Amino acid sequence: MKILVFPHELEIGGSQINAIEIAAAVQKRGHEVVIFGTKGALNARITELGLEFIESPRPSHRPTPAIIRALNQLISSRGFAVLHGYEWPPTLECALAATQTPAVAVSTVMSMAVAPFIPKHLPLMVGTADILAAEQKFGRTLTELLEPPVDLAANNPSVELGVQTFRRQWGLESSSFVVSTVTRLAAELKLEGLLSAIEAVGRVAHQIPVQLLIAGRGPAGNIVEAAAIEVNRRTGRRVVVLAGQMDDPRAAYAAADLVLGMGSSALRAMAFAKPLVVQGEQGFWELLTPESLPLFLQKGWFGTGPGPETGAGKLAGLLMEVYRSPGRRRELSAFSLATVTGRFSLARAAELQEAFYVRSMQEPPAVQVRNNLGATGRFVVHQLTQHTRQLFGSAAADDFNAQRPGKRAAVVRQALKGMRG
Repeated sequence: MKILVFPHELEIGGSQINAIEIAAAVQKRGHEVVIFGTKGALNARITELGLEFIESPRPSHRPTPAIIRALNQLISSRGFAVLHGYEWPPTLECALAATQTPAVAVSTVMSMAVAPFIPKHLPLMVGTADILAAEQKFGRTLTELLEPPVDLAANNPSVELGVQTFRRQWGLESSSFVVSTVTRLAAELKLEGLLSAIEAVGRVAHQIPVQLLIAGRGPAGNIVEAAAIEVNRRTGRRVVVLAGQMDDPRAAYAAADLVLGMGSSALRAMAFAKPLVVQGEQGFWELLTPESLPLFLQKGWFGTGPGPETGAGKLAGLLMEVYRSPGRRRELSAFSLATVTGRFSLARAAELQEAFYVRSMQEPPAVQVRNNLGATGRFVVHQLTQHTRQLFGSAAADDFNAQRPGKRAAVVRQALKGMRG
């Protein structure tokens, strides 16, 4: 098969890393795979994995006509059989480009909800069992589960990453209990937890030798930095260390005694055999244990708590619990590694992805007019809603990563009600 994979961007992030690494694993299975997109930090990873890269036109309002034209030209000149869009903007552009061509468009959504205006007939893969059930109930005709995988060859406890040099570089003391988080410093999903984590280490810093390493950058960076400076001032030492974005953040995982994370970052921590506290929103923090694992397998590596005011206290308690029991830490480390090795390997994901491509190409041509009309109507509602929110300063930059599956339908219904009113 000739496959074009189109991540929604090529800056550091879980969905796009998954897109690139799965693409490389599929290529190893004998297919021709090309990455399409605008250049970013992950171009180095594309080159490292031996994938061809084709630069797309710069996106404007999505879907972008220039991108659709470029995809059409590539179908014609290169004979791509599959156009694979990750998240909703590339998905719509791939779907529009594939119309009336031999190519098949497919989609992967690793956000916390699927945009309702992605046509229901479009083959779709999602990252959690809950989202899969919600999309099947929504009426999608071919939707399957692909849990975010980890490249266990590149991410494992035996990889030499110069951990001691890394710790010295960032002022992580030899006696410190290092808590790491590798994340985008964004308002949606991330900021509440980051601020809770900073406050939590500040609360326990007088009892245990904790240091929190934050690797990442983003639009909320100034807020995170101000909170870190305040905690460091209050405790009188460098409790919070801001390392900025790392093109290769593996040493941040490897150097940790405990990792805070969600989504693919949580799985990477497990690949390095680290105890893991899963971060969510509304005060959610939960230690990965054999008892809590079923929750994450059902709902994804995320959760919702009782309220943001509870987060710092909950996490502070977990930090104390894990620090004070070295034996438990060893058990949790072994459990993390066993879980990710048994269920989340990149090789398994490539097999599932290849089979999904084959099924998508074998699907009989659907009667798509009604589906497309419905999707178009939902897209218009979304755009009008986003425009209204922008006018009042409340639009989310990552609109479907800020929604749970159950909220998506309610948001659409409310917007339609507003239009009729």
